[in-house]
Amino acid sequence: MFHPLRVREIERLTDDAVAVTFTVPPALRTTFRHTPGQHIALRRTVDGQEIRRTYSICTPATDDPVLRVGIRLVEDGAFSTYALKELTVGDTVDVMAPAGRFTLAPRPGQFVGIVGGSGITPVLSIATTLLAREPHARFCLIRSDRTTASTMFLEEVADLKDRYPERFQLVHVLSREERQTGLPSGRLDQERLHTLLPALLQTDAIDGWYLCGPFGLVQGAERALRALGVPRTHIHEEIFHIDNGAAAPVPAATAPAHSTVTATLDSRSGTWPVHDGESLLEAVLRNRPDAPYACKGGVCGTCRAFLVSGEIRMDRNFALESDEVDAGYVLACQSHPATEQVELDFDR
Repeated sequence: MFHPLRVREIERLTDDAVAVTFTVPPALRTTFRHTPGQHIALRRTVDGQEIRRTYSICTPATDDPVLRVGIRLVEDGAFSTYALKELTVGDTVDVMAPAGRFTLAPRPGQFVGIVGGSGITPVLSIATTLLAREPHARFCLIRSDRTTASTMFLEEVADLKDRYPERFQLVHVLSREERQTGLPSGRLDQERLHTLLPALLQTDAIDGWYLCGPFGLVQGAERALRALGVPRTHIHEEIFHIDNGAAAPVPAATAPAHSTVTATLDSRSGTWPVHDGESLLEAVLRNRPDAPYACKGGVCGTCRAFLVSGEIRMDRNFALESDEVDAGYVLACQSHPATEQVELDFDR
């Protein structure tokens, strides 16, 4: 469900990125309380076409939520171009309640974030909340950016260093700019991380790894960690961008003849036909426009549903953890029926 929220502040972070803060009315404070690491979906309509995009909340989690997101300009991006060039204070935007499972509830331990570019946004919320609430927690942030000028939330990260000098560690790598101090410039790829991480940290003592950013960085970081013996259960991922040519979706196959999907949403169920080549989400949306979704690319996880019965083929998955898939959850936007009857539950 979307709620119209007024824009309270727009802050220019870099030449191509802004932070947008929304006013949350008292009646919606409970609705918009978030767990560190969650995101919100924003919606606007252009020429009769609905556009949805998800952006991570970058502020710490509090009982009186401050709803602030970082938005970086994407080439030909319908929403990011609007946010950077047209959106003004006082405008109203439709906002969905926080969602997502790339989260860390504050607890004692040592945690690491490996982020690239705008991947800093959810990890900033995670680190800030953790260090403020849990005095027996430590956090190491390893971030990669093109240049200093393109780095989002520089002041907020510097503030963490000042406030928690003994519990917060920052390693900043620039891929297109040389610095006199710190690590040499270059990409944080699998090979470099495999060498860097053991030199920085006792990898087997880390309680959780949080990887966020472009597909290539997240994939390389995961492979480096697995090669270092880190259990998969300790690695949490959120992908912001799919690199061109990487992990292309499987071509849609023809659905079984007369296939149907039964979906439960907000305690109401219905059964509808699935057209050839159509995803289960598309079939549901034709009849239930309130079905949850944002990216339709298998990245955000907003359309997560429980597979009650039947079999499906999922084109790609960049949002669900392996234990969620094993438990029976699917991404409706990437799922096609492999049996004549499929049943989904969006309420679980």
